[in-house]
Formats: sequence, C-alpha cells, structure tokens
Amino acid sequence: MSLVAAIWQSPAYHLKAEAPDHPMLYFSPAVLQATYARFARGFPGLVTYAVKANDGRIVLENLAAAGMRAFDVASPAEMRKVRAVRPDAVLHYNNPVRSRDEIAAGVAMGVASWSVDSGSELAKLADQVAPGAEISVRFKLPVKGAAYDFGAKFGAEQGRAAALLAEAARLGYAPALTFHPGTQCADPAAWAAYIAGAAAIARAAGVRIGRLNVGGGFASHRYGAAPDLDAILGGIEAAVAKAFGAERPALVCEPGRAMVAEAVTLGARIKALRDCGAVFLNDGIYGAFAEAPTMGNVDRIAVVGPGGQLREGPPEPRTVFGPTCDSLDRLPGEVPLPGDAEEGDWILFRGMGAYSTATVTRFNGYGEIGVTTVHDPL
Repeated sequence: MSLVAAIWQSPAYHLKAEAPDHPMLYFSPAVLQATYARFARGFPGLVTYAVKANDGRIVLENLAAAGMRAFDVASPAEMRKVRAVRPDAVLHYNNPVRSRDEIAAGVAMGVASWSVDSGSELAKLADQVAPGAEISVRFKLPVKGAAYDFGAKFGAEQGRAAALLAEAARLGYAPALTFHPGTQCADPAAWAAYIAGAAAIARAAGVRIGRLNVGGGFASHRYGAAPDLDAILGGIEAAVAKAFGAERPALVCEPGRAMVAEAVTLGARIKALRDCGAVFLNDGIYGAFAEAPTMGNVDRIAVVGPGGQLREGPPEPRTVFGPTCDSLDRLPGEVPLPGDAEEGDWILFRGMGAYSTATVTRFNGYGEIGVTTVHDPL
C-alpha cells in the first residue's frame, strides 16, 4: 500500500517531462516500506522511527501504512506531526533534555517512554510524569565505530547511569536503559560493547530492566559498499543473549537515517560549468547537502541530460559548489562527474532521504526543494 497522489516511473522520466530549475527529491514509497519490513523481520523487538531524520508527512504516512506504530520524537512539534497521521501512535520522547513546558506537552500527548541522563532532568520528570511510565536512562561509553559520537552531548557515565536507574525504579517508574552508538555506525562490535555495558549497569543498580533501547545510528549506504544490516541485527541478538541470559529485556531500536535514506534520490541541476572546470549546482550545503562537510559526499551518482539520457563519458574529478554567495558552500574534495556533462544536466544522488529536508535553510533565498514520488529512485 502506497499513500501517494501521482507517481512517476523514475527521476529521469520526471526531469524530462517537467525540467524543474530547483532541486528535487524523488521519494519511493515502495523502497521505504520495504526497508521498514526488513527491520521488522530482522530486529528481535520493537522497531520505532527517529522522526528527526525526515519528518515529511508522506514519510510518516507510508511508515504508518507499512505497520509502524511507535515513533521516537525529539520535540512537541514532532509529536504533533506523528499524531496527525497516526493518532494512536506510541511516542518515545528520547531527547533527554526538555523544558518544563515541553514535558507538559509530552504528558498531554501521551508520551509512553522518556529518557534521562542526569539527576536534574529526572527530578523535572518526577514533577509531572506519573509513576508507572517508562524512564529509560541513557548512558555512554568510549566506543568507536561511528562517523561521529553523541557522547559529548548526551549520556551518563556508567556509575551515574546505575544511580539514575536505581532512583527511577525507587520513584515507581518502569526502569529501562538506552544508548546511541553514534551516527552512521556500521560496526556490530559497537552495539555488543554497549549491550554488555547495559547489563553491567543494571547489575550495579540492582534493577531488572524491562526494556533496552539499542538506539539508532544504523548506517545508510552513502558511499562504498552497503552496510551489512543483517550482521548488525544478528550481532545485537547474540550480544543480548550473552549479556543478559535469562534476564533478557525486551528490545527497542530507533533507526532514522537507515530507515529513510535509501527511499530518496536527490536531483540537483548544473547551473554552470566554469572555465576552470568547477561545477555550480542549484543546491549545496545550506540545502540538502547539509551533512556533506561532516559525513562526506554520496558517491552513488548519475548525470542525466535534458532528454533523459544518461551521460556516460569518462569520469573527471570536479570541484562542486552550491548556489549561494558563500565560498564555504562546496562539497568536500572533488566529485567524479562524466566528462560529457553539460550545463542544464541534472546530477542524481542516491540515498538522500535522511536529513536532506530536515536541515534545509533559506540562506541567500535558496532552499526550495520539490518532492515528488517515483516507483524507482534510480
């Protein structure tokens, strides 16, 4: 089931027919729903979606249609977006820092699970959240394997996490643990280390946790070989069995990037080919490429001419700039583009569904990005 009004066969068909002069995101409901089905089959627990990765209504609608019933939300605004498409959705508020007004909004919208990583935040929750709700203590470890680590901002050290877990249980909350191995993580060993750490924290607290949230961080296919999702999911299952044995908790995961990235292809038009060989696009780091300076370029690209034809010339490394009057607006390094690429062509970048709309600005008057649906995002 796909909740769409009109659908094109592929980006090339749309570009040939419509020739838009602004960037386009080509969204495939079939790919998104298949990705959810893959997580649901392979993960031994509850699969939620981290709304921050892409909060587009069509994304949320298609996940709900595919069977998604629980969502990881980071703000009241995200709660409202989820409730608009699935009023009965289970909300996990895993941003561990909230104002008192945000806590009140979460209570009013029926948040089922809250995370904390400090005593001050637990005290704020205790003022408004009734006993019996799930409180999930977020912890951090010095574990490598991700593009960048969230531990500098979130998560309690193990000893502090054990104290928070014991206190949450004493206050009458359903005790749980959560962690995030870091964004774009493709190493199963990172999850194994965190799961062992969770078991140690529970033992130190003298608390049997009801659930363990193994976080997001699942890598998308940005460049090189595709991450081995099956190895990660299988590794999680094995690590939980080893660390907890008969006291195994129920599991939760919250993929965002890996859930939505592959469902979207970005089409950016070549505005100019400079005498020096540099390429100027109608999108850049203030738009859908906001992650490029920290995450690197997507290397799965194709160039399509105005008639829908694929450019197939030998690749040439090019410096690629965005459209704004800012010299920082540049994709890192050089991008190999076909030597026969021309002004007016479109470059198609695969796997751009995550953080391509959520972080767009309107700097210099740019930032308009169209969204249309396709059967195949290739």
